[in-house]
Amino acid sequence: MHLLALSGSLRAASSNSALLESAAALAPAGVTISISRLIPDLPHFSPDLEPQLPAAARAFRAEVAAADGLLISCPEYAHGVPGSFKNALDWLVGGPEFLNKPVAFFNVSARGSYALASLRETVSVMTGQISEAGSLTLPLLSGAVTRQRIEEDPTLAAAVRDALGAFAAEIAATTSPGAPSLPGPADHPRFIPRSSA
Repeated sequence: MHLLALSGSLRAASSNSALLESAAALAPAGVTISISRLIPDLPHFSPDLEPQLPAAARAFRAEVAAADGLLISCPEYAHGVPGSFKNALDWLVGGPEFLNKPVAFFNVSARGSYALASLRETVSVMTGQISEAGSLTLPLLSGAVTRQRIEEDPTLAAAVRDALGAFAAEIAATTSPGAPSLPGPADHPRFIPRSSA
């Protein structure tokens, strides 16, 4: 099983990226996690560019298509989602790569509630299948959040492993033979087709 991790921060010393790097190191047996490095390269989204996708957008969509599920860790700026990350999600709306994709949210603290609520709405509208059991909010309110801190703290490391295990189990259950098929995008109650705006 392969998961793709998406960090909503472009900072070199990002706590969100550190959490995703820890997840990659702590992944259970049989699960691999790679972190997308393409988000900074994506141009500003415009529907006019979709007929001939820019190379970065085409590569990003291919990464998402190849993943069995997505891990998203995103900071909150001014009570919202950073523009660069919303731009990345916009590039996925016009293609089939994201449809019904399992998604788990990994947060470094409970302080980013506005951004998380916004992300949940966007991902749901895009027909993403949000895993509650696979999502994680760490109780980190002070001090630097680093990969080393997470991996060396038994409580934090166990929380990451448990969430990843639950997420992988949910994905496996929906993809096993005989499992009920997921609804198509047109059947999703909050699916909004791409407009011409």
